[in-house]
Amino acid sequence: MKDSRLDLYLNAPRKALWTLAVPIMIGMGIQTMYTVVDIIFIGRLGANAITAVAFNMPLFFFVMGLTMGLGTGVTATVARYIGSRDKVNADNAAEHAVVLGLLIGTPLMLAGLFFGPQMLRGLGAPTELIPLSWSYLRIFSLGLPFMIFSGFFRSILVGEGDTKFPMMVAAFGTVLNIILDPIFIFVFDLGVAGAAIATIISQLVSFLIFFYMLYVKKQSYITFKIKHFHPDPELIKSILTVGIPASLSMIIMSIGQGVFNRILVSFSQETVAAYQISGRIDMLVLLPIMSIGAALTTLVGMFYGADEIDKLKMIVKYGYGRSFLITIISSSVIFILAPIIVTGFTPSLSVQHIAVTYLRLITLVYPVVAIGITSGRILQGFGKGIPVLAITSIRILFVSAPLASFFAFILHKPLEWVWYSMMMSTIIATLVGIVWVRRTFHQMILAKVRS
Repeated sequence: MKDSRLDLYLNAPRKALWTLAVPIMIGMGIQTMYTVVDIIFIGRLGANAITAVAFNMPLFFFVMGLTMGLGTGVTATVARYIGSRDKVNADNAAEHAVVLGLLIGTPLMLAGLFFGPQMLRGLGAPTELIPLSWSYLRIFSLGLPFMIFSGFFRSILVGEGDTKFPMMVAAFGTVLNIILDPIFIFVFDLGVAGAAIATIISQLVSFLIFFYMLYVKKQSYITFKIKHFHPDPELIKSILTVGIPASLSMIIMSIGQGVFNRILVSFSQETVAAYQISGRIDMLVLLPIMSIGAALTTLVGMFYGADEIDKLKMIVKYGYGRSFLITIISSSVIFILAPIIVTGFTPSLSVQHIAVTYLRLITLVYPVVAIGITSGRILQGFGKGIPVLAITSIRILFVSAPLASFFAFILHKPLEWVWYSMMMSTIIATLVGIVWVRRTFHQMILAKVRS
């Protein structure tokens, strides 16, 4: 990214939001479509296949939590240095991200390969489903380093204001995955293991594209000089201040996923399958909001680094407003069309009924979720990681998981009360997020006045 692009963003903040958000939205949309298509293919193998893969999801979210959390720290750090026109430290932040990828990718791969069955058992996978779940995890673990490196490369580019190239790489990898899925699952008759093979091939190809374009062709503003790398305590602190809390918050989400799988399997295995299907639809609805949030992290970081407080306040209000409006519309569509949408995922009538009930309840709080996500990404743009961790902890550890367990195991309430616990926790956590953003702006304005 050249300084002229930074100037363009400063001169037209609203346009800058969409310039950044739309490519992210397209890339995430294609990736989300992959997860949707993937679960449709797996669903054709039966409810047991969906449930077996479902018990891999907490582990998947754990890895994604580390990657996206630390990646958010990288994005915010790179964006702030670019905002202050300090390319040397922006480059060094990117180099630290690559080293982090190496340090966490290999151990996670080995942990999955050597302790996979024990992990699945600990997550509550029924004994009869462990072989099927393990057949997926054993292969999926091999692709973890490629997934992690690609995630960090994407975060670096987003931090410098380039969202188009990561979108194109994500699109290519996802389309490849969708093409390979039916070949390995049905043509080669490998079942859920075939879905895992398709995934790691696409991850490897995406990694190779990033590596070639950034290291060989050098087509980015950021310059990588790993052979000259030396640890910088201040840079490490800057990345980890946002990255560790963000990672922990997503790890808590993965733990919550495991807890809810345990709760839901006590109702039936079909309930777990329905929750997995509904989760894919959740991702589609919230995709524009996550994209706007990711763009806000970059812009808040840049504007904060450039000390453009008025434009910073304006883009935050604009981001909130657009996120809320978009989610009102999408929530209405999902509420009305839920029965039709769910039918495309599974032929099981019982799974369909559970999923539709979930969706028609959870759509009522989608706009609240949008405000909560946006608040968290704004705070990360300021370089604040603790608020997101606190908000996530409140939502999952202190409200939804305990309430759901209480309703299910103590009061023996019907399944809908598990969904009610999620709705209540979302409202509480979002209110905390809004208060934190207001407090941050107040502190920032006071600091400006004193200076």
